[in-house]
Amino acid sequence: MSAAEIDPTVPPSGPGCVECEQQEGWWVALRRCAACGHVGCCDSSPGQHASAHWRATGHPVMRTYEPGQDWWWDYSQGDYTLGPDLAPPVSHPEDQPTPGPEGRVPPDWRARLHA
Repeated sequence: MSAAEIDPTVPPSGPGCVECEQQEGWWVALRRCAACGHVGCCDSSPGQHASAHWRATGHPVMRTYEPGQDWWWDYSQGDYTLGPDLAPPVSHPEDQPTPGPEGRVPPDWRARLHA
């Protein structure tokens, strides 16, 4: 991993998945790009926007954006990795449900998960 793949000074793009918010979609869990702060949804989510962000930008390193979690993922290696402290906040608001956002998660969301 190169230093260019992580910018610890960049804040997250917001409390939820950028693309899901624009499309009034929903997510299972959130990931934060360590290079630019883009918040996207995980690969279990219908949109899979975090990995789409990696493919579109070449930014491979993501950090979980879930409260109480602190793991990192490197899409280029397909494995967990380590990283520095990032600019706050380090997760979406604790009162924001997972999956989310509130009011847009379908009742049968478990049947819609990607494997």
